[in-house]
Amino acid sequence: MSEFFVYLRPPKAVRHDALGELMARDGKAVLNRGLTAAREAKKDEFYTRYVDIQKEVEAYLEFDQETFRDKVVYCNCDDPFESNFFKYFAANFNRLGLRKLVTTSRKGSTIAGMQLTFDEYIQGNRTPKRPNAVAVEIEEVTDLNGDGARDIEDVRLFLEQNPHRRTRLQGDGDFRSPECVALLREADIVVTNPPFSLFSEYVSLLIQNDKRFLIIGNTNAITYQDVFPHVMANQLWLGCTNFNVGMFFEVPDSYTKFHHIDEATGKKMARVSSSCWYTNLDHGRRHRPLSLMTMSDNLRYSPGLKGKEAYDRYDNYDAIEVGTYKEIPSDFDGVMGVPVTFLDKYNPDQFEIVGTLESSNPDNPYRTRWYTVQDQKDSFYRRFGKAGNIPLNMSGVINDVKVYKRILIRHRRPAEGDNS
Repeated sequence: MSEFFVYLRPPKAVRHDALGELMARDGKAVLNRGLTAAREAKKDEFYTRYVDIQKEVEAYLEFDQETFRDKVVYCNCDDPFESNFFKYFAANFNRLGLRKLVTTSRKGSTIAGMQLTFDEYIQGNRTPKRPNAVAVEIEEVTDLNGDGARDIEDVRLFLEQNPHRRTRLQGDGDFRSPECVALLREADIVVTNPPFSLFSEYVSLLIQNDKRFLIIGNTNAITYQDVFPHVMANQLWLGCTNFNVGMFFEVPDSYTKFHHIDEATGKKMARVSSSCWYTNLDHGRRHRPLSLMTMSDNLRYSPGLKGKEAYDRYDNYDAIEVGTYKEIPSDFDGVMGVPVTFLDKYNPDQFEIVGTLESSNPDNPYRTRWYTVQDQKDSFYRRFGKAGNIPLNMSGVINDVKVYKRILIRHRRPAEGDNS
């Protein structure tokens, strides 16, 4: 059996594989200077809409109303009051039953202090245009303004009247700083939109500290070499909403490229097509079993298999090719290669993930079969009758044709029947 890209356990350490541009498909070849360039170019200043946070969080409450009760929620990539994560959890503090809400900002944030200015932002700061990093902690929300409700306006008054709940951080507010890691260790659930360029490192920090989380990341991150092992180990999965449809984010006024201006807020909005929620909080969608047809019925009725007498098999791994989750046969016991989008339908009670057909890297010991240059030239000649070179070293290959990246799965409890 040929080698393939498979993880048997989570990695012990994490590299900066996901560094680089926001829309990068991967970051395997990016050097540390790529991170600095991304940060300087403000590529990670995308702020999540309130409605998207509300929609995602409410989905977990439908599954378990006690998800956040008596929990310390930490938003460690968010400006106090300006962040919609902070606004949502502050406004719903009592309804969710939180024990504490903590948020930390990053020094130099372009939005810090726009809605609520803290002295801590400028104390000892020689360059007021770059506000200091601060931490805010809230342990209760009461009706301070006497309007009969306990909401975000009460939080505003609370923070103005209780400066001891605001702390100027000694560092820059980076989620990896000792101050922020100490706050992380005291938290129960982390909810935020971390820098896309640091996603692998961010996830690693959360898992190393055994934290529950609900975060946003690049859709492609699910196949990063330092993220996919956590998917296999059932330490991370997709959230409830917005998968494979993209999301809109608020961006700073300085951005010249944006999608539209929101009529209600006046904010510039950018659309990021490859973005989704990641979590290790349980939700009902991941336990819905897929209703599947048998192999013979798929071959007979599925449009994508029209005219085929059997499922295709890979040249470089013993598995069948399944072009869409709808064509997964209910009665096949072996390994199946499915598109990455299958993970949105993945039920860990129904399927087991055994690996992935990865884009080949000659230095990667878990690569798929590495075709020689001569193999590629011969394949091109067989197909086109002239000299050339066909790229066989990417993902799965069927009859010398590259198949896009595939997740390798098999049934946990395969049904009895024809498995030919």
